[in-house]
Amino acid sequence: MRAQVRTESMTTTMRVLALGAAALVVAAAGSQARSADVEHGKALYQACAACHTDGGNSLGPSLKGVFGRKSGAREDYRYSPAMLRANLVWDEANLKAFIADPQTKVRGNRMPFGGIDDPKDLEDIVGYLMVLQ
Repeated sequence: MRAQVRTESMTTTMRVLALGAAALVVAAAGSQARSADVEHGKALYQACAACHTDGGNSLGPSLKGVFGRKSGAREDYRYSPAMLRANLVWDEANLKAFIADPQTKVRGNRMPFGGIDDPKDLEDIVGYLMVLQ
């Protein structure tokens, strides 16, 4: 009986810690989005939307919900072998690196985009992608 109570207590503690960790991740993402100019990021994103639409006939996958998603994970899009092998999670650092220079971050991907040099523009676009659901 005592071992069962201890196990239940440990399970409860682990759940509380997991929820706390999840809350910290969400808070960190939210603070990044707040420090970025999300409206400016949305305006910059319009150039991306030419290829990254929600329609089935788009040139690129939809970017809704991209933050936190694994690369090559959407089932409704045919990714390049390079993107399927990339094994990335689209967090702030990976998104910034990819948008800055897609061919360096994922060599051999099919995205015909030269990248963005301006650090503030990168921050704003990533801030917008973080809230794009």
